[in-house]
Amino acid sequence: MKMTRIIAAAVAALGLAATAHAAGDGKKPEHHHWHHAGPFGTFDRDAVQRGFQIYTEVCSSCHGLAFLSFRNLGEEGGPFYGYIPDGDDHGGHHVQAVNANDNPIVMQIAANWRFPVVEIDPETGDPIERAPRASDRFPGPFPNDAAARASNGGALPPDLSLIVKARSHGADYLRSLMLGYSDEIPEDVNIAPGQYYNEYFPGGAIAMPPQLIEGLVEYSDGTEATVEQMAEDITVFLAWAADPHMEARKRMGAMVLIFLFLFAVVLYLAYRQVWANVKH
Repeated sequence: MKMTRIIAAAVAALGLAATAHAAGDGKKPEHHHWHHAGPFGTFDRDAVQRGFQIYTEVCSSCHGLAFLSFRNLGEEGGPFYGYIPDGDDHGGHHVQAVNANDNPIVMQIAANWRFPVVEIDPETGDPIERAPRASDRFPGPFPNDAAARASNGGALPPDLSLIVKARSHGADYLRSLMLGYSDEIPEDVNIAPGQYYNEYFPGGAIAMPPQLIEGLVEYSDGTEATVEQMAEDITVFLAWAADPHMEARKRMGAMVLIFLFLFAVVLYLAYRQVWANVKH
């Protein structure tokens, strides 16, 4: 009897926990068609470039890319791979770059980055600052988490390097989150001062204010900067940032599958040849 009560109590506790968790979950993100989805999907290079522009002009003041290096932008699969401007009205032409660290676009982005690289002087032990190089990781906007919280009302802005992989529903969640702000707050949601209502955020109360407004940026390729377009572009860029070598990995996977298929055919034909004159 005692064991039965313990089991019943455990089941009830699990049920309450599941209910509480469900109540705190945000709305299921809207499914969106992504060019990079699926086994043969590739990144929309123009969208990645536009998304990087949004990150640079809007997101980088609060969110870092700690696991991404500048040189990744110029590597194969990156938004500026082999991209050399020629000064014409079409934005430049593409040639193959020998080394991502020597890509002039990447070098310019690194040199003009809004935050310096902080290093320790080996002789004095004092912190020194210098302009980033293409081989450096993206310097973040804050020296530590405490400074980040102090500048954001106690909330810690997450690093965006792996945000697409770290969140359930990935790219769909991020796009929906950017579009999910509303002034119509349900009665069962408590929004504290300094918070905003977003139906896709767990609990509904988010510390980050709405970031995207019509015409917020002026795209260099002439694309109209609607809220929907910007939400899609920044999501595509962050999907690339979370997996910059995705296209090479997919190509390798396809080659391996083709090889295995051909190898299986050869094995089958060899089997038929070896046992052709043997009665079973």
